[in-house]
Amino acid sequence: MLRFQALSFTIFLLIGCSHDKDTRDIQLPKSTKESKPWTRWWWHGSSVTKEGITLELECFKKAGIGGVEITPIFGVISDEINFIEYLDDQWVAMLIYTLNEAERLGLGVDMATGTGWPFGGPWINESHAAKYLTYKTYSIKEGQSLNEQIAYHQKSLVRSVRSHYDIKEIKDPISSNKNLQELALDQVRFPKKLSLILLVAYSDKGHVLDLTSKVTDGYLNWKASEGNWKLFALFEGLHGKMVERAAPGGEGNVIDHFSKEALKTYLYKFDSAFSGKNIESLRAFFNDSYEVDDAQGEANWTPHLLEEFKKRQGYSLENHLPELLEQSNLEIAKRVLTDYRTTIDQLLYENFTSEWRKWAHTKGAVVRNQAHGSPGNILDLYDAVDIPETEGTEMLKIKFASSAANVSGKKLASAEAATWLNDHFMTGLDDLKENIDQYILGGINHVIYHGTAYSPKDEDWPGRLFYASIHANDRNPMWTDMEKLNTYITRVQSFMQNSLPDNDLLVYFPIYDRYAEFGSGLLEHFDIRGNFYQSEVKKVGDSLLHLGIGFDFVSDKQILNLSDSSGMIKSGKTNYKALLIPSTSYVPLQTLEKLNQLADDNCKILFHKNLPMSVPGLKDLEIRIKKIDVLKKDLMKYSLVNSSIKELLNFANIKSEPMISEGLQFLRKKYQGSPLYFISNQSQKRIDQFIPLLNTNGKAYLIAPMSGKKGRARMKEKSIYLQLKAGESCIVLLSNQKDFNSAPFPYFKELESQLINSEWNISFTKGGPIKPADTTVSQLISWTVLDDKMGEFFSGTATYTTQLQKPIDEAAFYRLDLGSIAESARVYINDTAIDTLIGPSYHVDFPSGILKDKNELKVEVSNLMLNRIRYMDLKGIEYRKFYNINFPSKTSQNSQNGLFHADHLEPSISGLLGPVNIIPLVEN
Repeated sequence: MLRFQALSFTIFLLIGCSHDKDTRDIQLPKSTKESKPWTRWWWHGSSVTKEGITLELECFKKAGIGGVEITPIFGVISDEINFIEYLDDQWVAMLIYTLNEAERLGLGVDMATGTGWPFGGPWINESHAAKYLTYKTYSIKEGQSLNEQIAYHQKSLVRSVRSHYDIKEIKDPISSNKNLQELALDQVRFPKKLSLILLVAYSDKGHVLDLTSKVTDGYLNWKASEGNWKLFALFEGLHGKMVERAAPGGEGNVIDHFSKEALKTYLYKFDSAFSGKNIESLRAFFNDSYEVDDAQGEANWTPHLLEEFKKRQGYSLENHLPELLEQSNLEIAKRVLTDYRTTIDQLLYENFTSEWRKWAHTKGAVVRNQAHGSPGNILDLYDAVDIPETEGTEMLKIKFASSAANVSGKKLASAEAATWLNDHFMTGLDDLKENIDQYILGGINHVIYHGTAYSPKDEDWPGRLFYASIHANDRNPMWTDMEKLNTYITRVQSFMQNSLPDNDLLVYFPIYDRYAEFGSGLLEHFDIRGNFYQSEVKKVGDSLLHLGIGFDFVSDKQILNLSDSSGMIKSGKTNYKALLIPSTSYVPLQTLEKLNQLADDNCKILFHKNLPMSVPGLKDLEIRIKKIDVLKKDLMKYSLVNSSIKELLNFANIKSEPMISEGLQFLRKKYQGSPLYFISNQSQKRIDQFIPLLNTNGKAYLIAPMSGKKGRARMKEKSIYLQLKAGESCIVLLSNQKDFNSAPFPYFKELESQLINSEWNISFTKGGPIKPADTTVSQLISWTVLDDKMGEFFSGTATYTTQLQKPIDEAAFYRLDLGSIAESARVYINDTAIDTLIGPSYHVDFPSGILKDKNELKVEVSNLMLNRIRYMDLKGIEYRKFYNINFPSKTSQNSQNGLFHADHLEPSISGLLGPVNIIPLVEN
C-alpha cells in the first residue's frame, strides 16, 4: 500500500516539475487523525474480542481511517453466548482496550452515549421516561354537576421491528422481559388509567377556574356557576418510546429529554461504570439525531412543564388550554402555541444538550451532536455543543450544522456520511466521493462514514452488516482501493480544518414563524421536511445557492452576540457584509433591538419583501407591539426592504461567484489570511478554460487533491485556468507572498489518441464465491458475460494484462484513459504503480520515462459486493441474521417480506470496459 502511494507521488512530482531555478511552495497543512475520515463502528451485541479489535483497528489505520465511533447495536442471532452486557465490567474493559490500541496506532475514538438511539435503557423507569400529554373535554351548564368520571384509559400499543405482538406477551416493566433482543421493541404502551394533571373550567362569560383540587377518585365535586362551561382535563401518559436498535443491556425506555433529573439519572450509569477507569483518551461522546417522535404520537410533556412555562413565558398556560388544544381564537392560539414550543425548546437546550456537554467535559471529552429532528432551534442546539454533526444530502440541511460552527467559531463540523446512498451493496467509491464533496461544499470538514460493522475474521462472508450502510469494511471489494478516497478526503479536510469561513452573508432563521404554525401535533421538529419546504427561508436559501452566494444561517440567540467591525457584522473570527431577514411574521423584540443597534453602526440589514409583522408570544403583547413599531420605523432609515434578492445583495455589495454559471460549485474560506476555494465540477461537461474568481489576490496555488498534483496556477486578469472533468474537484489558494514562486501546475493539451486494441488476459485474483477461470478477450466486456458463468456472481478483484506499445508520437507526458470501469482500478506499467482510480473519470497522466518500446499494462479492477450477494440469495445462503431490524431494503422493488433480496436483480456490470486509449500530452 505504502509503496504504491510513494511511487505514485513521485510521478506527480515529476509531472509538476519546473525549470524555474528559484521555487518556493506554499506551506501546506499537515494531516492529522482528525483530518482523515472516521467511521462509525457498530458492535453487534457488543460481541467483540481483544484480538478482533486489534485486527480491525490495524485495518482502519492501513486504509487511511483516522478514528472510530463505537456504537453498540443489536446482536447476531445464534451469537447470544458472546453477547456482552452494555457498561458491565467486561464491556468497559473492551472499551479501555480499544482506547489503548487506538492510541498505539494513532487513531481517535468517540463513543455513543448509549446503544442505538436515542438515550435510554433498562435503568430508566417511568418517572424519567419520555411523556406525552393528552386531554378530554366535558361540557356542563349552570347549576349542573359532572356525573361521569374524569378519566382517560390509555389503549395498548406494541410496535416492534421484527414481529407483531399482543400486549399480553409483553411484561410490565419492560426491563423484566428476558428476551428483549428478540422482541426488538420500538414502542410499548400498556392499557392503564392515566394520571390527571389538571382540570380547568372555562365559561362563556370569560371565567377560568382550576378545579383540579376538587377531583376525588376521578369525580368532580363542583356545581357550575353562572354560564355554560367547558372543562379541559389534562392527562400524562408514558410515551412508550424504546431505544431503537439497542444492544444487549441497552434495551429500555427513552429518557425525558426535557428533564434535567432524567438526564442525570441516565448518565449516573456511565459515572458508575467509568469510576476508577482511565478513559482520558476518549475524544468525544456522541448523540444521534432526535428520533423520539418517529414513533406514534409525540413526547411533548414533562412533569414540571406548567411551572416552567409560567416561569419562562410570564403567564399561566392553564388560562389558555382552549387556544392551545383546540385553536379557539386563532391569533391568540398561535401565540400560546409559540410559547409552548419555546418552552420545550429552552428545556431541551438547557436540561439536555447543555447538561450533557457539561457532563462530558468532566470526563475530559467533548460532544458530537446531531440536532436535526429536534423540537427546538437546531442552530442553538448545534451551537451548544463542541462538534455539530449533520447527515443527508440536502445542502440547506448540511448548512445548519456548518453555520452553527462558523458563527460560533468552532473548528470542526462533522457529517454522518454515506447513509443510504443506494440500496445495499450498490454503492461505489465514486458515489462516496460525490457525497463527500457535497458535504465539503456545505462547509463540513470532518466526515464520519456510516459505517463499519465489527465482524470476527472467522465469520462467513459477508460477515456482520448494518442496514443503511455503505459496508465500509475489508469484506467489501471497494475496500481494496478505499485508501485512495481516504487520501483525497484527508488532503481536502486538512485545508478545511485549518482555515476560517469566508461567507459574505448571514441569513436569519425565522423559527417563530414555524412555532406559530399549527401542524399535526404540539411540537414542531426542525429538519428539511414538512413545512420547511414551503417556508420563505428555504426559498431564500435556494435562491442564494443558485446565485453562488456564500452564507450562514443565524438564530435569534446568535444575533444577540453579533458585533460591529467597521461596518461589517462580526461573529467570532468572521466578518459578514450583511444580515438578510427573509419575509417573516414574528421576530422577538430583543432581536429587532439588536438589528437596530447594528444598523446604527452602519451594518447592512436587509429585509426580503417586508419588515417583520409582529413579535411572537403572548405576554405584554400590546407593550411589545408599540416598541416594535418604533424599532421598525428606525430600521427603515438605515436598512433596505426589497422583494428582489439581487437588489438586496447589490445594496450590500455582495457579488455572485461567476463560476456558478459554468456548473462549478464552490466553498470559499481563508487560509492563513488568504482566500481559499474548494471547487467541484458538478456539471456534465469538461472544464478547460479560464474561470473568473471574485477574490483574486496575487498568485494562485492549485492543488488536485485526488492525484496530489500541485503548483502555481496560470492566471489572466481575475481568472484562473482550470482543467476539470465532470465530477473532479480542486483547491485554489490565493497568495500575495513575495517569495512565492512555486513550480507551475501542469496543464496539458491532448494530441491524437491511440487505441489499445490488443488482447487482454484476465485473471481473478481475490474474491468469491468462486473465482472464474482465467481467460483472454479481444474486446473488453463486463466479466459478468464471460463464458464462465461464475463471472456473473463474482465480487472481488480481477487483473487485466495487455501489451502496450510506446506511441509513435513522442511526448514528455502521456495520458492513459481507461474509459469506463466498474468500479475502481489500480494501474501498473512494467510493474510500476501509476495510480488508483476511483471515478467518476478514469484517466492517469505519467511521464514518458516510464515507457519502454514494449510495455506491460496491468489494471487491477474491483467491483461491488452485489453479484456475490445475488448468488447467495439465489442459493438460499442466509446473511440476514440480525436481531431487531434485520436487513431492510431502501427501495420497495428490492424487498421481500420487508428484507433486502437481490435474487431478482441483473448482475452488476463489472470490470474494465474501456475503450482504453493512450494519449500524448503537450503543455498547454
